[in-house]
Amino acid sequence: MLSRLQELRKEEETLLRVKAALHDQLRRLRVEELALQSMIRSREGNDTVSSATAAEETRKTLGQMDNEAAINQTELHLSLQDHEEEEEEESD
Repeated sequence: MLSRLQELRKEEETLLRVKAALHDQLRRLRVEELALQSMIRSREGNDTVSSATAAEETRKTLGQMDNEAAINQTELHLSLQDHEEEEEEESD
């Protein structure tokens, strides 16, 4: 009974970490969405920025977002992988 309780607590901790990671990623995605919407609006409006400059800024922003997305996915994947390894060790 005690080992089951400990197992459930570990699972709860893991789920809370995954929840926190997902909330962080959701916040980042919302910020990225707002940035993209802002770029789109500035392109559609009477903005004095040249299209080449706007395109370069968009490429830089998207490149940065890709890097952040890869980092976020790696962190989340590692968290899940650690949990799976713990479960395998406990079942042995």
